[in-house]
Amino acid sequence: MPREAGGFPSRVLPASLRAMTRRAALHRVPMAHPGDVSAVEALIDGGLDPSAIVAILGKTEGNGCVNDFTRAYAVAELGTMLAARLRTTREAVLERVAMVMSGGTEGGLSPHFLVLSVAETEEAPTGALAIGAAFTPAFRPEEIGRMAQVEATAAAVRQAMREAGLSRPEEVHFVQVKCPLLTTARVAEAASRGREVATADTYESMGLSRGASALGVALALEEVPRTALSDAAIGRDLSLWSRRASASAGVELTRNEVIVFGMGSGWAGDLAIAHDVMRDGIDLPAVQRALAGAGLDTGGGQLDPQAAERVVALLVKAEPSSSGEIRGRRHIMADDSDINATRHARALVGGVVAAAVGRTDLFVSGGAEHQGPDGGGPVAVIARRG
Repeated sequence: MPREAGGFPSRVLPASLRAMTRRAALHRVPMAHPGDVSAVEALIDGGLDPSAIVAILGKTEGNGCVNDFTRAYAVAELGTMLAARLRTTREAVLERVAMVMSGGTEGGLSPHFLVLSVAETEEAPTGALAIGAAFTPAFRPEEIGRMAQVEATAAAVRQAMREAGLSRPEEVHFVQVKCPLLTTARVAEAASRGREVATADTYESMGLSRGASALGVALALEEVPRTALSDAAIGRDLSLWSRRASASAGVELTRNEVIVFGMGSGWAGDLAIAHDVMRDGIDLPAVQRALAGAGLDTGGGQLDPQAAERVVALLVKAEPSSSGEIRGRRHIMADDSDINATRHARALVGGVVAAAVGRTDLFVSGGAEHQGPDGGGPVAVIARRG
């Protein structure tokens, strides 16, 4: 199926059908291990058109660090399966479908996939969940964690907004980005050309890449002015942040893959999205406000089982505060030499949001540089209307 650069599959429709509205669908399915794509196959067997899939998000049970190859494993298996279903190559699938795998399901978090699809419909537009996807060009190692990544990400966000028919930043509720990181080999390749990278520390490069991506989102959504941004600000000036950015870094790609979620007046369906910002890792009221914005009444406590089933996805960022404290009390997340700080943060925030929602298959992503305030992070809820 033809595809416009960086966007959805381009459907060549007869003139009588070009005014049709779109409907977004989101399916949450479990995985038995990072290579288990059987539940996604079952969706297709049950009637989901594989050519309508525009993105797949996944929480895999790796460590979420540089050497977390559960992400690449899941992407490879998904690409191979979809290639067979679409009678094309895995490379063609991965060029067309955004694959956002986030490693780390510490604590009680449950590994799962979120399958996003878009199709035309004859339904009247009601104002519903809108999805747009776009990709940056591949980055050279020396561009990762620098303004080149910020600017390219901002351009991709704007393109994804156009794909989703979202003309105003306030229509956007969440932007999920998958971004690359530096490896020793990538650092050496840059050095062979006489280029200096932002950092030779591969783990630090994850944070810089996430931070540059988040600031690109903030730039596109007019949350941060261009004049405030520079290479020196990335990863350092924590006063600059986005309320709607979520970035996850991985070794399995060299470009940024961007998915914009919003509420579009020209879209049909029963899905709604709302967002808020956690000021720290235990900010339960922010989670409850996001749930309420999506039409779910917590009553000040945990959702009842019926309401919990209406939650199609909860996406949130988790980050240990740089101060070493949460509300004036010391935490040891950054001081543990055995367990990475982002793993602690995912477990902490995962417990808080799971208690609010009453389920554990939640997309909790660690590393929130420029994504929400220091120690906090954006949270978004996608739910079926009651």
